[in-house]
Amino acid sequence: MFICRRSLILRYVFMRLTLVFTTTLLLLAGSVATSFSQTPPSVLLVSFDGFRYDYIDKHDLKNFKAFRAGGVSAEGLIPCYPSLTFANHYSIVTGMLPASHGLVDNTFYDSVSNVVYTTANRKAVSDPQYYGGTPLWMLAKKAGMKSASYFWVGTEITDRSMAPDITYPYDGKVPFKTRVDSVLAWLNRNDNERPRLITLYFSEPDHTSHESGPNSPENHATLLKMDSVLGYLVAGVKKVNTPVNTIIVSDHGMAELVHDDKTFVYLDELYDIKSSKVKTVVSSAIAHLYVNEKPALDSMYALLKSKEDRFKVYRRNDLPKHLKYNHYRIGDLVLMSEPTFYIRHSGRKNANRSRQGLHFGVHGFDPTVVTDMRGIFLAQGPQIKHGQPLGLVRNIDIYPLVAKILGLTLPKIDGDPKALEKIYKER
Repeated sequence: MFICRRSLILRYVFMRLTLVFTTTLLLLAGSVATSFSQTPPSVLLVSFDGFRYDYIDKHDLKNFKAFRAGGVSAEGLIPCYPSLTFANHYSIVTGMLPASHGLVDNTFYDSVSNVVYTTANRKAVSDPQYYGGTPLWMLAKKAGMKSASYFWVGTEITDRSMAPDITYPYDGKVPFKTRVDSVLAWLNRNDNERPRLITLYFSEPDHTSHESGPNSPENHATLLKMDSVLGYLVAGVKKVNTPVNTIIVSDHGMAELVHDDKTFVYLDELYDIKSSKVKTVVSSAIAHLYVNEKPALDSMYALLKSKEDRFKVYRRNDLPKHLKYNHYRIGDLVLMSEPTFYIRHSGRKNANRSRQGLHFGVHGFDPTVVTDMRGIFLAQGPQIKHGQPLGLVRNIDIYPLVAKILGLTLPKIDGDPKALEKIYKER
């Protein structure tokens, strides 16, 4: 009898302790959930340069597939014309067309500053005069939010009031996982120090596909590597005790060409490239010709029009309207190569014959004509609806989505605030 009573007492005590412990856990869980829901959200904008719209399924990229399944994705992301890296990365973060923000190409001539802007010209790259519009980090700064960037076009400018709070000068040698580790460390900061907007850039698979072509074994291997990088990033974000909306994009896709004499349009075979009357700037599938005098402009146009073969020539004001491409930094005459060709300044005689027949990758074409120029758009997070179907998305429409997530007031942009409204959800 005594033993039985003692057993009952012990059982009662155990039950009471279990109840207290369970209640405590539930209260703690509720407290954590409440804290999480009240923590201001962050946006992580990630770019994989040159990642074509069809790579995920074509190369069976497991982590990209898992990310896509956990959120939303577009059939393809449509870049602005020209479908080149600098113009489109800056369009993504400004919501503006290149003709509006002024960064009209990777390479162009600015008659006001008398400077040829190139991606290799570090002084020009850091000069604020070439970057118009209100990039997302400036919008965040106006609202008192911190921002950070592990590489992005426009973040290296010398006027730090126009740059993210944390930036790095571009260095392609920095390991991808090192970049991810820094981003995760930023997200794990205290509320007052944590960046609400973060941009993260990877130069692959663009570099590899340029060298060997988008359909090469080398590009496949690189894509598997980038899939691993994404897996590492996602695993890290899941451990962050703050709400993060992750948006994955690319600036453009990639088309495959073959090294062959017929593939290349050499400008020195069309006109006198050494003439003082014309300044020539070549950028892969597009060439800008700056001609000061109208008689010279008219004669140059007539000459090139008579030689149209594998390219089209336009006066700047007569470029196809759907491109919305008109700015004083664009050439007075613009040569656009046909989709399977490529423009070079000169050098046919010195061309590397050992590469004949080999494949390589190119972009810069009109994305409304060449579907291989399409990139990717994927998103997931507490303010992104799961499984919402999307068709094609324009890259200038990402800006208003990010602004809405962060509660920022939109400036005047070219993007449509309603385009991605359907994938947004309140917390």
